[in-house]
Amino acid sequence: MKPRVNSFFSSPKLAWIIICFGILIRLVQYLYNRSLWADEAVLALNIVNRSYLELLQPLDYDQAAPIGFLLVEKLAVQLFGNNEYALRLFPLFSGIISLLLFYHLAKRFIPKAAIPIALALFASLNYLVYYASEVKQYSTDVAIALISCLVAVNLGNPKLSRTRIITVSLVGAIAIWFSHPAIFVLAGVGIASLLINIISKQKLKITNILVISVTWLLSFAISYFGFIRKIGGNEDLLTSWKRAFPSSPVDVIWLLDAFGQFFYKPLGFTGGMDGVAIFAFLIGCISCFYRNKKTLAILLSPLFVTLVAAYLHKYPFRSRLVLFLAPFIILLIAEGVKYLFNKNCPKLFYILGIVILFLLLAPPLASASNLVVNPYLKEEIKPVISYVKTNQKPGDVIYIFQRGRYQFEYYAKKYGYAEGDYIVGVEDLDKYDGKNLSPTEANRYKNDLDKLRGNQRVWLIFSHAERKQENEFINTYLDKIGKQIDTFSQPGAFVYLYDLSSK
Repeated sequence: MKPRVNSFFSSPKLAWIIICFGILIRLVQYLYNRSLWADEAVLALNIVNRSYLELLQPLDYDQAAPIGFLLVEKLAVQLFGNNEYALRLFPLFSGIISLLLFYHLAKRFIPKAAIPIALALFASLNYLVYYASEVKQYSTDVAIALISCLVAVNLGNPKLSRTRIITVSLVGAIAIWFSHPAIFVLAGVGIASLLINIISKQKLKITNILVISVTWLLSFAISYFGFIRKIGGNEDLLTSWKRAFPSSPVDVIWLLDAFGQFFYKPLGFTGGMDGVAIFAFLIGCISCFYRNKKTLAILLSPLFVTLVAAYLHKYPFRSRLVLFLAPFIILLIAEGVKYLFNKNCPKLFYILGIVILFLLLAPPLASASNLVVNPYLKEEIKPVISYVKTNQKPGDVIYIFQRGRYQFEYYAKKYGYAEGDYIVGVEDLDKYDGKNLSPTEANRYKNDLDKLRGNQRVWLIFSHAERKQENEFINTYLDKIGKQIDTFSQPGAFVYLYDLSSK
């Protein structure tokens, strides 16, 4: 039975079936063309409203993205128009090419029987699928991380020609401009390769590594001092990232928590499966250590360098910001599961391997399969605006809840609205303190809504309004000062029509 299982998992056809499945669900999600949600809208406004040169300056609305990513996004909008398809094209391309790059990396670093396991996880895990159709750089981060690793492992090649040295140097140098964390992958794999060759006293390889590394460091220095350092001066971003850094150089509790949280988000293992994934990862590390210590060093090196950056408070170790590390961890998880199917292992390990394989693969594969018929929906403001536009009468007032402002502003012209045709609500006071609704904020909302009194028809459009207590307060107060005439809702967005003329 074991040889049949190993033969099945080693089949190249199975690998390509999984890759095609991964491409399919990413394409379906992209083609569904959901509304831009709040985080996408603010970055989209920067891309659409700025010139190429202006994109080199710090972005508006507390946004940050690599220069290369922004320029490609701008080019896509100019070539294919200002729409969601154009804005999400580069992330989609990155998501699809990542599947192929990951397959190539898996063939290089893990046993054949582990490759389909790794591919199935990479193709179906929630956040890897989701960010392939999001106007953000995180899907690109994954693709660039894979390219950076595949390029950097060439450092150990004893037959590096001058042409290959130049190619490796340039690809790594360019990668840094398309992904902020690319430097962690290049540095990690570069340092690992350097130490391996120092130990084995390979002088020629050491020289090649140092020459190539100088090119990468020069590129990073220009990028950092010219652009990235300015991001660190944004107080709002620093405040929002506060929990992503350890409190001190010896904060071991933060390290353990950050490591555990990584398997929950961005890897996406939930309901106790994060513990199973951690177990498989640790088994994979042990297996890889005995099989090939150099491979383990290379796969773990980006994680270690990123953690060092977090301890230095230079890069947040948090959710989507560390999605680029997912491929390396997935490879070790797959190796751990495969190890339990080893022909030399006892029958109990074999049974345990089957259970772990099912627990880790069944939920993401089922979730990803469901996306074919039920794609992700987050904040569907487009149909809400369309509903208002269809039912609007002359003299109607349109009020935009402040956290849905940038979504509405992105779509305003598309639906025939100009500045002055709508009112933007008062800004949130408790942006980062974690409170639901402070008394000061409640009074500010009341005063803002009171300004709408006297109008017979007021449309109040809400999106990115995820705070239940806040929504209930606003709804209750509106019922107190007026009468609801109509309502229309979509996932993550809704609109009320109120008569505020009599009370």
